[in-house]
Amino acid sequence: MAPVRWGILGASKFARDHMGPAIHAAHGAELAALATSSAEKAGGFRAFCPALRVHDSYEALLADPEIDALYIPLPNHLHVDWTLKALAAGKPVLTEKPIALKAEEIDRIIAARDAAGLLAAEAYMIVHHPQWQRARDWCAAGEIGEIVHADAQFSFRLTDLENIRNRPEAGGGSLRDIGVYTFGSVRFVTGAEPVEMSSRLIRDNGIDSFAHVFGTMRNAKGSFTYASTTSMRAYNRQVVTIQGTTGMIRVEGGPFNANVNDLARVELHQNGNRVITDRFPGVNQYKLQVEAFGRTLREGAAWPCPLEFVRGTQVMMDMAYANAAEV
Repeated sequence: MAPVRWGILGASKFARDHMGPAIHAAHGAELAALATSSAEKAGGFRAFCPALRVHDSYEALLADPEIDALYIPLPNHLHVDWTLKALAAGKPVLTEKPIALKAEEIDRIIAARDAAGLLAAEAYMIVHHPQWQRARDWCAAGEIGEIVHADAQFSFRLTDLENIRNRPEAGGGSLRDIGVYTFGSVRFVTGAEPVEMSSRLIRDNGIDSFAHVFGTMRNAKGSFTYASTTSMRAYNRQVVTIQGTTGMIRVEGGPFNANVNDLARVELHQNGNRVITDRFPGVNQYKLQVEAFGRTLREGAAWPCPLEFVRGTQVMMDMAYANAAEV
């Protein structure tokens, strides 16, 4: 089959360092074009993709007839508008997380997706990584019994107040930037949805730089408690624990940035001090995401993380913000 020819809407550092190289390396994909008015930023992409065409406006890339799909790594507050514009231009689109800032905004994208008959997806890359799929399979198989509690931790230190993740007008904040992982990963592994959520926030520069979220979730087998912390002012920490009546699953080794800070791994703890550890060296979840997108476009394969799932994570985030107290 012909490769999916990708265009990137905006020359972000993340796109240059991660998704651009992943598209370039993925089977069945071709990084064909970039939209940026900065020759300097374009140079960072041409360093690994010399044949890259560069458009000087987003609109020009949307109109490029040789582009089969778009990747959008723009600041959070621009995601909805440009996703809708991509669909209106007849382009399947993969948009960075969070794809929207409110659940009702995702409803607009779902409606546009269905009307256009095109794939629109959030770049929630962790669901493509085998460590998370293994955790989900263990949970579904009853390896830890009935779930009692889940907790998730994600922190890193970002003190540059000009960074878009620290800017309220750009949709910044710890929950929007990394809460999608502490929320969505537990939902993916357990199949549960939030019943009620509250939070305690520390704000600075107009954004939540720290959030402690707690509440109750429920899946087909019952309810369990949930807690998470996200911070953009603390030392690096990434771990998710699903605790059951007869065992526990721990996803660690930097599970949201797999194989960046540490080796991706998932552990199954069971009675009798039995521990199974699966390690996943060399797995690039961004490349896997691009290849999955291509299979959906070219072969009709099911997309593993549809917008309906994404909306559930946003509902959880909306709950946390609606029931927040400041510390």
